[in-house]
Amino acid sequence: MTTDARQRLRVIAAFAVVYIVWGSTYFAIRIGVHDLPPALMAGVRYTLAGAVLLTWTTLRGGLPPWRSPDWRPAIVMGTLMMVGANGLTTWGEKWVPSNQAALIAVSSAFWIAWFGTFGPRGHALGLRAKTGLLLGFVGAILVFVPGHGFSFAHLGAQFVILFAAVCWASGAIYGRSLDVKTPPLIFAAMEMLFGGVVLVIVGLLSGEAAQWQWTVRGIGAMLYLSAFGSCLAFSTYVWLLKQTTPDKLSTIAYVNPLIAVFLGWYGLNEILNRAQIVGTIVLLTGVLLINTPVRKLIKRLLRKPQTA
Repeated sequence: MTTDARQRLRVIAAFAVVYIVWGSTYFAIRIGVHDLPPALMAGVRYTLAGAVLLTWTTLRGGLPPWRSPDWRPAIVMGTLMMVGANGLTTWGEKWVPSNQAALIAVSSAFWIAWFGTFGPRGHALGLRAKTGLLLGFVGAILVFVPGHGFSFAHLGAQFVILFAAVCWASGAIYGRSLDVKTPPLIFAAMEMLFGGVVLVIVGLLSGEAAQWQWTVRGIGAMLYLSAFGSCLAFSTYVWLLKQTTPDKLSTIAYVNPLIAVFLGWYGLNEILNRAQIVGTIVLLTGVLLINTPVRKLIKRLLRKPQTA
């Protein structure tokens, strides 16, 4: 096998890891919050993941976290993405099925596109992106349609997860403008550690310690999220950033929710109603329009094959 072939296999394997593991996190969260309180579960998850990654990178000769000059932006990112995005999503999944949570989270792609129009580095949206935003709005409304009658708790939790997507998009836009000196993996571990500690404190102050249950299902879900969802998948994603192109990375935005929907159906008997199924198709079409360079794709398809 040639070097190029081995590299292609590594990239394919890396995408498979990110697709499957990140697509399964909504499923694992839904299982975990059945026995564990949300803030403490998310907090312990990220505290463990951050500590493991920082220890591993430090032992490999990386920059010790206490010497990093980038703690201030790491705190902002940890607050937006770990506490705001992941913490609120974990809380919301106490009421919202994992498949719907994953589909609502897809809206972060639309928020990122919209937020990206503001500021000194902002860029105007073209017709394709505007169409994608419109489709995403329509699709998100359809995903919110209840399957078994109106429930304020369910609807309120859906809006919490929607706000979590806004937090994630805000963190992504903020992170794009940063010029940090710390290596990406160490910086991400710093975010996780800070966000995890904050969530643990929130959980303890809100009395969640009394709700903690030492069950195999709950602890297993939390450890899976920490080891695979945070450590393995994120490390793999950081590696992919340097190995592939942005348009290929953007496929994560619409492959992950499909995996989440499948796992929710297969493992938790979660079913989308007709409106939600239509909303899923419309929502993912919108993401596709925003993320995929359609003109390049069309040119590639129409290009005549070269003869030998």
